[in-house]
Amino acid sequence: MYKHLSAAASVLAVCAALGLNACRNSQSGPASSQVRSARVAVAQRGNISRSLSLAGQFQPYQVVDVHPKVSGYMSSIHVDIGDIVHQDEVLAVLQVPELKAQLEAATFAAAQSKEEITRAQREIDRTQATHAALHAEYVRLKDAAATRPGLIAQQELDNAQAQDLSAAAQVDAARASMAAAQQQMGAATADQERVEALESYTNVTAPLDGVVIWRYADTGALIQGGTNSNDQALPIVRIAQSQILRLRVPVPEEDVRYVHVGDELQVSVDAIGKSFTGKIVRFTRNVSFATRTMETEVDVDNKNLAIAPGMYANTMLQLAHVENVVTIPVEAVVLNGQQTAVYVVDGTNHVHVRNVQLGIQGSKLAEVVSGVEPGERVILGGQEKYSEGEEVNPIVAATSASEAAQVAGGMIDIHAGQQGGTN
Repeated sequence: MYKHLSAAASVLAVCAALGLNACRNSQSGPASSQVRSARVAVAQRGNISRSLSLAGQFQPYQVVDVHPKVSGYMSSIHVDIGDIVHQDEVLAVLQVPELKAQLEAATFAAAQSKEEITRAQREIDRTQATHAALHAEYVRLKDAAATRPGLIAQQELDNAQAQDLSAAAQVDAARASMAAAQQQMGAATADQERVEALESYTNVTAPLDGVVIWRYADTGALIQGGTNSNDQALPIVRIAQSQILRLRVPVPEEDVRYVHVGDELQVSVDAIGKSFTGKIVRFTRNVSFATRTMETEVDVDNKNLAIAPGMYANTMLQLAHVENVVTIPVEAVVLNGQQTAVYVVDGTNHVHVRNVQLGIQGSKLAEVVSGVEPGERVILGGQEKYSEGEEVNPIVAATSASEAAQVAGGMIDIHAGQQGGTN
């Protein structure tokens, strides 16, 4: 009986051992063959645009300090700050008493030179007539002496010849006097014109159309001429050419490559509730060491003077734009050594690491120039968990094909102070 019980126990032990191994095999077998899931996106065709929002400031097209060209006392000033002036308009009148005396002296010298020229011309006429008569007399005596030798004494002939030559010399002297008189006339006329110009400078005129933004002098003040080297000399007024303005926008260093003359900017002037489209007309081609930005300018027509220099504007500059290109999420892009790569899941759900060339990148999407075709699936995030040739279970995530990315480079909120906020 005991032998039968021992045999039965042995059988049960074997069965138990076999059952335990079977259980272990049943737990470990499926785990070793499990396929990992991967979140993927489908490459699509779409559009990507990248724009930059920046705060700009309006500046006058030109600012000119108006100095007089002569020193004198302010007799009258006709403008004040805020006045609109036009080119060649008289802004102020100076009183320079010594200029009047100088002008009278210069005018008298010019008139005297004219009289001297008249006298010299008359002297030329007189000497020419005398020379003509003496020359004719010498020719007659000479011809008579040749026809009838001994008829005319040689002394008489020599005297006639000497008088002829002397009269010719007097003509030359008269002509030299005329030349000197003409030169003196030129100098006197030039001096008269100079003094007249100085006298005209007592009327200080506007060099351009603009607005008087500051006034420095009052009636009766002694004004120093702007042609001397006195650094303390103040202008009479300062004029800003505000009918056309420069909108200056600081473009960050990383976006300088996108800036071109003729590019359009959307401009919003919140202070006056005005929006318009402007075009870049110039930029410095130089990045500031302090701000790491490049000054870029837009010319703005301001004939009605609605925009005051110094106002801020919010601008939107489109840096780049492409249409109908292959796009994938930025999340799908990784670095493979020195190359940009994506993890592509093929039709059999196997992973392949593929180098790609990217174009414009937005905040969410990137343009694929080469390496991925529309319809192909790329892994989103956690690419380091997958290896070349590995089989995965793809889970397709819904992604957009297009993006309009906006980069904030600094905007101005004119209502921030009223609301208790900060820019």
